[in-house]
Amino acid sequence: MLKYTILMQKKFFIQIYGCQANKSDAERLTAMYLDNGFVEAENWQDCSELILVTCSIRERAEDRVRSFLHKVMNYYQEEEKPVPKVVFSGCMLHHGVERLHKMLPMVDEFMPTNKMAFAKRAERKDKRHAFVPVSTGCNSFCTYCIVPFARGREASRSFEDIMEEVAGLAKDGYSEITLIGQNVNSWGLEKIGISARKMMLRGTLNREDLPSNQSQYLDVTGTPPFVKLLQAISRFETIKTIRFLSSNPWDFHDELIEEIASNTKIDRFIHLPVQSGSNSVLHRMNRGYTREDYLLVVKKLREKIPDLVLGTDIIVGFPEETDEEFEDTVDLAKKVGWHVGFVNIYSPRPGTMAEQIYKDDVPYVVKKARWDILDQIINKDHLKERPKVV
Repeated sequence: MLKYTILMQKKFFIQIYGCQANKSDAERLTAMYLDNGFVEAENWQDCSELILVTCSIRERAEDRVRSFLHKVMNYYQEEEKPVPKVVFSGCMLHHGVERLHKMLPMVDEFMPTNKMAFAKRAERKDKRHAFVPVSTGCNSFCTYCIVPFARGREASRSFEDIMEEVAGLAKDGYSEITLIGQNVNSWGLEKIGISARKMMLRGTLNREDLPSNQSQYLDVTGTPPFVKLLQAISRFETIKTIRFLSSNPWDFHDELIEEIASNTKIDRFIHLPVQSGSNSVLHRMNRGYTREDYLLVVKKLREKIPDLVLGTDIIVGFPEETDEEFEDTVDLAKKVGWHVGFVNIYSPRPGTMAEQIYKDDVPYVVKKARWDILDQIINKDHLKERPKVV
């Protein structure tokens, strides 16, 4: 009788694409399914419900999702097995339900992940390290990025809710946590304003209408909220290592640098996306800072934190990127000496400002050549001496 009951249990499987935020969302989705009487399947070939937490940061990421779904459908048809219910989540929801139904008619249900990002319970396989989301969404509206449309406006999780989760992790023996947010160091600083999405729908949006990343946050007086959060979490004796992803140059306050330098619990790896070394490209991207601003932050970090390990994100082949603009990025890479760089080839994302007002005019062969150059400089020239101070 027990064996029969086990066989009749509903099984789920979660397929994850993309960033750490999606991994964190998947842990909370797992808890939700377990709490609703499901058991986790070992693979997607043996489930009654298949959940996809999708990524839309690049066209290639979406292609992987489509390819996987077609593979799943072919498998179940060839094996003559009941097709599982397909639940769709993650950033591909920016396309909208109607368009997704046309693109992927095999999907049965759509589930926005931002509604569960702060769910109370997460089911983690790792018993030493835990992702802790502190914010969701984004207010930046970088012209190439789909996140504000996929995950909504930036919203900070409450201090009390975060501390309750961290206290539970400390009690359960976790020693390492990673704080997760699209703009993690702007935690507690978002403000309400008219969204660029609403202006887009009205057809009145111009490049100048986008919020400036230099002024989108309220003025900070005293200790920035994110620094206070790090200080509070550091008081848990059993928490030995604190990481955070992903930070942004426009809110990397001096107080945050001081806190990292003086707090040995904070990991020395800092991921600080730059996206381009050209000021004109940064302006077209609506990044809100210049290469000089970025270099100043790096200089301060290296002066205060000698054992700093620095990572970044870069996009090559952004619309209208000239050889001279790309050389500015090469020059910046040589000046900064990142330890790791995630170099991405630009692809237009439907609905973004860049897709609407810029022509994707850099040939793929040029994009790939630029990718090769930066990948070699940043990730493969390991024998070079990295600069101590920019």
